[in-house]
Amino acid sequence: MGIQGWTYLFVFITFSLYIGIAIWSRVVSTRGFYVAGGNVHPIANGAATAADWMSAASFISMAGIISFMGRDGSVYLMGWTGGYVLLALLLAPYLRKFGQFTVPDFVGERYYSNIARLVAVVCAIFISFTYVTGQMRGVGVVFSRFLEIEIFWGVFIGMVVVFTYAVLGGMKGITYTQVAQYCVLIFAYLLPAIFISMTLTGNVIPQIGFGSEIKGDEGVYLLDKLNGLNTELGFAAYTSGQKSTIDVFFIAAALMVGTAGLPHVIIRFFTVPKVSDARVSAFWALFFIAILFLTAPAVAAFARTNFLQTVSNQPYAEAPAWFKNWEATGLIKFEDKNGDGVMQHYNESNPDYAAIAAAKGWAGNEIIVDRDIMVLANPEMARLPNWAIALVAAGGLAAALSTAAGLLLVISSAVSHDLLKRIILPEITEKQELMTARFAAAAAVVVAGYFGVNPPDYVASVVAFAFGLAASSFFPALVMGIFSKRMNKEGAIAGMVVGIVFTAAYIIYFKFINPAANTSVNWWLGISPEGIGTLGMLINFAVSVLVSRFSPVPPDTVQKLVDDIRIPKAN
Repeated sequence: MGIQGWTYLFVFITFSLYIGIAIWSRVVSTRGFYVAGGNVHPIANGAATAADWMSAASFISMAGIISFMGRDGSVYLMGWTGGYVLLALLLAPYLRKFGQFTVPDFVGERYYSNIARLVAVVCAIFISFTYVTGQMRGVGVVFSRFLEIEIFWGVFIGMVVVFTYAVLGGMKGITYTQVAQYCVLIFAYLLPAIFISMTLTGNVIPQIGFGSEIKGDEGVYLLDKLNGLNTELGFAAYTSGQKSTIDVFFIAAALMVGTAGLPHVIIRFFTVPKVSDARVSAFWALFFIAILFLTAPAVAAFARTNFLQTVSNQPYAEAPAWFKNWEATGLIKFEDKNGDGVMQHYNESNPDYAAIAAAKGWAGNEIIVDRDIMVLANPEMARLPNWAIALVAAGGLAAALSTAAGLLLVISSAVSHDLLKRIILPEITEKQELMTARFAAAAAVVVAGYFGVNPPDYVASVVAFAFGLAASSFFPALVMGIFSKRMNKEGAIAGMVVGIVFTAAYIIYFKFINPAANTSVNWWLGISPEGIGTLGMLINFAVSVLVSRFSPVPPDTVQKLVDDIRIPKAN
């Protein structure tokens, strides 16, 4: 059976499983829709949280970025992993003790203000739409290659499927669907990595193969080989770092505190029965996440090595089958600038290598590749069996859809519960609230689909922006809401507004208004758009503290609430 046939089979089986779980777990109450009734087992919640958090950015794009950035790409590993530790230790148990449905719920109650709740609703929707854009883009990339359809139709299919199980089952359906999706995505990620490690180095464990000698080339280590391939083409050595220290720090910090402020991750801790279960599920989630994250650097190195060895400076007429397959999607391109029929691939911005290229008659780099294809194309580069290639496609879809569903729930609950029920129409019935949540999810799917077809950047970059927005808006409000009885509504509102406006404006300027200026020379203090959320967070903290010091103290009832939150109990 060909790749397309295997892909259709795996997609049919997995999508049927997801929809079947949604039908089985269909909910009729708002508590079931928002927090799965609050009785999810900690291990199941850990797996669901891992799937919810390990999005298309983790599965598809993270290793792709590392494969091109080399050591600098490890900032994504450090930031996202460290952020989950921060969330598990600093926020999750206390928010579970609070015992509500959503993050805006906490903000509204803790800061005793519907204005604060409204600001939190706007932030949650803005962050979630930014994040879900990357997921729908990932769905489109997978479908466009493996089912050989346009990205638009791939995104459309993903919209229909995720809408079906998110709307039918709510958080309950999403939770158990995500448990299944975790199993699919981790198996799909590990199996090809093991096979490719054995092919390249003879080691069955990818993490060991990553630092081993190349099979059949005694004395030559994989990373040394990769360094040589990179430098021969004018790129920096794979194991060297090119980013400034300040930018690396700010990106890692933005990803870390952004993780701790993401509404769709935080809400997962509201689904377990007890505070102690929140701690246990956090442990299991970190364990499940680590399995993929510890494999990603090896996958990135394998993909980069296979890419350079099979494409760079090879005759186009003899291009490998994987290149022609992906070329049909438009995600990798060859432009014969000098008409010699050879695919010249080199770093044309390197002045030393540009001189060599000029001497050889090369007219510039002729291969343009979308980084998001590297993980998906890796099994084809390594000539793995067709079923293994299709399995990776199913895993990529599982990763994208699992996170998209969680984000859609955040958007729908923000509209139906926090905006409509808590602010506009407090007298609305539970049935009406549930219907509104489903309509909101439908509208959110349509908007997410549009941006999935027309994304502003690579999947991981788009997701990094969402983390920056979460870092600059929610994180300070949550931390000070838990640990500072003096923090009042005026300070929290001012901080959230200033933080997210500053961060969003910086990102929009460099990514949309003036993308030509998006270089380190023009960045403020040398901080890239991916890292600006850290500065936004610091500004948020400063504004919040300053405003709160010159405005009334919170009521006694709120200060007592903070004391209650700070003492998590097993109930």
